[in-house]
Amino acid sequence: MRNFIWSFLAFFCLISASFSQTKNIEKGSYLSTNKGQKIKLNLLEDNKYELVFYSGDYEVKGDSLLFVPGTKSESAFDLAFKNDKKAKKVKVKFSDAVYYYSFYIGTQKGPEDIQYQRLSDIREKVNPEGDKLDVDFEIERADYLYLVYEEYGGKSRVSKFALPKEVSEIAIKYQPEVLGDLNIKGFFDQKTSELMISEQSGKDPLVFRNAKDKQPEKVSKVIPLENKIISDWNYPGKEPLVSEDFGLATDSTAVAVDSYAPAFDFKLKIENDLKSAISSNKNARNKFLAVVVDNKNPSAKADFDAAIKDQESQMSYTMYDAYHPEYDLYNYYLTTENDKKWLKSNKITDSPSIVILNNNGEILATAKSNFKDKQYQFNYYDGLYKKLQRTDGLLDFNKTLKNKKASDADLIQAFNKVAVLEIPYDYETDYTVTTDDNAAEFKFANVTLDKKEIAQVWKKLIEAHQKDTKPNMYLVETILKEIKNQGFSKQFFKDDKVLNDTDFLAIDYLIKHYDAIDAERAAFTAKEGETHVIGSLNTEIATALQQNTYVVENNTPAAKGDSKTISVYKKLIAAGKGNFECYQNYFTYLAEIQDRDGSNTNYLKEFSTYFNANLAADKGSVIEKLDTMFTSIDPNSEYSYNGWNAFKEYHSNLCNEASWTVVSKLGNTGFIKSAITWSEYSLVVSKNNPYYLDTLAQLYYKDGQKEKAITTQTLAVKYLTDYVEEETATDIRETLSKMQNGTY
Repeated sequence: MRNFIWSFLAFFCLISASFSQTKNIEKGSYLSTNKGQKIKLNLLEDNKYELVFYSGDYEVKGDSLLFVPGTKSESAFDLAFKNDKKAKKVKVKFSDAVYYYSFYIGTQKGPEDIQYQRLSDIREKVNPEGDKLDVDFEIERADYLYLVYEEYGGKSRVSKFALPKEVSEIAIKYQPEVLGDLNIKGFFDQKTSELMISEQSGKDPLVFRNAKDKQPEKVSKVIPLENKIISDWNYPGKEPLVSEDFGLATDSTAVAVDSYAPAFDFKLKIENDLKSAISSNKNARNKFLAVVVDNKNPSAKADFDAAIKDQESQMSYTMYDAYHPEYDLYNYYLTTENDKKWLKSNKITDSPSIVILNNNGEILATAKSNFKDKQYQFNYYDGLYKKLQRTDGLLDFNKTLKNKKASDADLIQAFNKVAVLEIPYDYETDYTVTTDDNAAEFKFANVTLDKKEIAQVWKKLIEAHQKDTKPNMYLVETILKEIKNQGFSKQFFKDDKVLNDTDFLAIDYLIKHYDAIDAERAAFTAKEGETHVIGSLNTEIATALQQNTYVVENNTPAAKGDSKTISVYKKLIAAGKGNFECYQNYFTYLAEIQDRDGSNTNYLKEFSTYFNANLAADKGSVIEKLDTMFTSIDPNSEYSYNGWNAFKEYHSNLCNEASWTVVSKLGNTGFIKSAITWSEYSLVVSKNNPYYLDTLAQLYYKDGQKEKAITTQTLAVKYLTDYVEEETATDIRETLSKMQNGTY
């Protein structure tokens, strides 16, 4: 695994193995607020704790364990915009630019080339004295903004943002991930009953055993007399420690300065009566109203005011320098004697309790608890907000569905409202269960929906829009969420579904309006007061089709499903929309589908077309052609982030895999000549690879070029290393012997 995991684990080993019970720390689950993979801290009974560093979906295939990565949509850069159509230039403020030598700013107008500047060069011009961490500068108006953080080791993180047309100011802040996404896999060793998890390289695996099985006893042979953690450790003649970030020697006498004091003083608006509170919340988009009931407590008002003041203080730190609506999620109100009628009509008899309302004044959740004990759940990072959004979406959808006067647009908005919600972290929890043991927890309004009815409504909606002359972007976004198993079906019924006829009809809608959607995408995702995420359509569709294979039992779709999936890929390619990610997923899909005679004719035909169009170089350098292809891939793609080497190795390996399919299956012998070309290509890109040499040698032999085969197989044996599995190395040596003695 990566070394940083062990450093991070070592850091958390400093946490005490038990927690004293205080009024401020409750048992339960806590989520990290940092960017990247969320870290989950569980405070258990008996003063025990556990830390969960990574989570997601997995699938078992034989002895292999496949981990399905989450959608990468979050950026380490936080942006805020101000608009003024009269502004001639755009003011940019890059806050806390500590690592300014590692940052780059790029702008792009339409299809023009991206113009990049290094932040340190900008800083040198606008602040030559170098006495500020903030960098203030101006840029010309543009359509897109690119922000780059260049890491050590050659990797760079690139984020592309669409700029509002009337943008006048941009505030940028970099918040690095604590843990990024891992590309990991697992293998179960039946001999030892051990599960080994490693990155795709396969090096340095973590080894696990089932907790029910007897654990092997491992005792250190040599135990130290003592272990200490010493601050400012030193010895005579030791060189002073130099910071990698600033090049300054550490100084334990430096005076601490509170550089995190908020510059923005946030105040909540508290209404004096319930009617005003509900009315005020009605116009507050994406906010909920928390009604606090504490009429049996003589100091209720003082307690409520203190809690509100604390909430304002925390939000001031969160917003820091200006108002950020994405953190302002709740309005609050403390009931009085005048609210008895409302409480009675809504059957709220418990005091203390908390009642949460939506914009329409409908009750979404209740808890038999005082506000102070639940205050921590009203932070923007807590899962409560997502659960409220989901409950609100279900209520709204159910109401729209039952409304016979609901228009087509109303139905699209109802579907979209639910589809765009994030899946809660603890999604499998049933939010509507009520027991005496958890009476203080929030209970959510229960909504029962009929799966068949929703499927029929959605089908009619998709069919009704097949003749659209221009795309409905809300419908487009809903379709994309649904086909990726992140939409309303997942929110309503929790289970993953296999793509059906309606889904494939919805995909046809996307392909039909491809260019129009692409033209409107930037403006739609930049809509003020709304949050929309629509990526490149070919990548989104290809990802959905690939994810669908994980859902289908045994990864073997029925014949009907095969033809529909293949048809979608062919439509994209025929329309000129077959980008790298599209082909990548298409080949993975085709490689797993055999023809009746055991061959892979469809796969090899499609690969041959791709190879001839994109990789084969009649004149000039193969590497140059591959490099040209690399520069055109989606900046948000995995291979764009992983870099040129990963892209190059993917294609050399792809060519080898296609070639090996011809070696290993008799039904593919008609492709031997083409496979030799592919295999030779793989060795031009990745020289002296023993796996690739073995493939090429066997192809030469099958083609009758026996001397050339023996020479090539001899090279395969020559370039064997310790990294090659022993079984594979033995096979390569035995193949050479068989070729030499004529028994191959």
